[in-house]
Amino acid sequence: MKTSTTTLFTLLILFTFSIFLTPDADAQSRHIEVESAVTTEDQVTINGQRVRYEATAGTQPVWGDDGEPIASLFYVYYRRTDVDNSANRPLVFSFNGGPGSASVWMHIGYTGPRFLNIDDEGNPVQPYGVVENNHSILDVADIVYIDPVNTGFSRMLGDDPNRRNFFGVNADINYLAEWIDNFVSRNNRWTSPKYLKGESYGTTRVAGLARRLQSSHWMFFNGVILVSPTGLGLEPPAMTPRSEILKLPYYAATSWYHNALEPDLQELDLYDILPEVEEFTIKEYLPAVAMGGFLDDDRRNSIAEKVARYSGIDKQHILNHNLTLPTSFYWKELLRDEGLTIGRLDSRYRGIDQMDAGDRYDHDPALTAWNHSFTPAINHYLREHLGYETDLKYNIFGPVHPWDRSNDTTGEDLRRAMGENPFMHVMTQAGYYDGATDYFSAKYVMWNMDRSGKVKDRLRFEGYRSGHMMYLRQEDLVTSNEHIREFIRESMTSGEPARY
Repeated sequence: MKTSTTTLFTLLILFTFSIFLTPDADAQSRHIEVESAVTTEDQVTINGQRVRYEATAGTQPVWGDDGEPIASLFYVYYRRTDVDNSANRPLVFSFNGGPGSASVWMHIGYTGPRFLNIDDEGNPVQPYGVVENNHSILDVADIVYIDPVNTGFSRMLGDDPNRRNFFGVNADINYLAEWIDNFVSRNNRWTSPKYLKGESYGTTRVAGLARRLQSSHWMFFNGVILVSPTGLGLEPPAMTPRSEILKLPYYAATSWYHNALEPDLQELDLYDILPEVEEFTIKEYLPAVAMGGFLDDDRRNSIAEKVARYSGIDKQHILNHNLTLPTSFYWKELLRDEGLTIGRLDSRYRGIDQMDAGDRYDHDPALTAWNHSFTPAINHYLREHLGYETDLKYNIFGPVHPWDRSNDTTGEDLRRAMGENPFMHVMTQAGYYDGATDYFSAKYVMWNMDRSGKVKDRLRFEGYRSGHMMYLRQEDLVTSNEHIREFIRESMTSGEPARY
């Protein structure tokens, strides 16, 4: 009996020590750094000029109402170091969209000092990695790439976080405005001319942020850049006839690219075709469909013929869809005879399905190509080049749903911000082959954001011969970044009063 008791006691002591010697559950988990920063120095040649900079990859908390951190946001901050006076140097805050998308796309695909390894048209190339981006805007502005909650390395904190604090149009704007305010104060950038840049859903985000930061944080911006913008609460809702009608110029551009138009149109340049299609869309197509079932047969037939001519889709299909053309059907139908589909986000890309029948494709060939090239490149770059070490998974797309889309007034918010701030300019950049946020709907939103026409001299539109990520095409990477440089220079002021 004594021996048995001693043995049991010995085992208990060993077990007790093992608790202290074994890493606890938190140490074994993928640790979230509430605050962290790793700074490296580098240089890049931009337009023939050598630019020195420091890159800080790190995390900064989102503070709750009780002063405790409720989330940790990952960011990369590029600051040019070979300038004499940084007090008046522009600062750009960059967001991607989704919602649920990390900032990776514009970070290593557009404006940052490193660019992923792809061919001149944006297709994946191995070995994966990054090269110098000789067209980065770092020569004229410092840049902060921000990953919203649950994207990139950003995460919610606590045992039972309240998702409603983050995942919705207005919740997203609210906590990011607080985060930006904190970042500007920590990095002493209050005197800097400031810019917001967003892509896709990121345009909804930055449109709302412009107003929120002005009205609640008294932080005023010189410019907002909308890349492949959403409807900002102003575009006709998806799947309504008017929404599909506005897609016709995009259909014409895409069909022209794939040599699917009639010979007389195919012989023209894209820039000669689009004005004609845009005029037809606004002056004839939209009013005709607005009449619904009371449109007379001759007019219905005439409209269907023109839509077929500009879209490259058979007239009977147009009639079968009551004069409209759903995007999903178009992506499946255009090259059906060749056994191919076309991409949603960039309709230059072609894909293959299990079968040619049906009304929608199996996958978006553009998105799969981009995931192919971006995911390995950003993981390699952050860890090997910037030295940020973590076991966390980098969420290219993160879990943010359900997303509360109610009360989206971001288009009106942006207009109000412009009305309250005579210095603020807005530029829209869109690709002609983007089927997700098509360029003509972006024009429509720009036209309707300010129906009075009082701020139209501060609104700028630029189109490109590529898709949703127009910057992945090398030719458009050059021009789109140059347009941003021009936009920043034109919206900078020096000693001028902010008044009308």
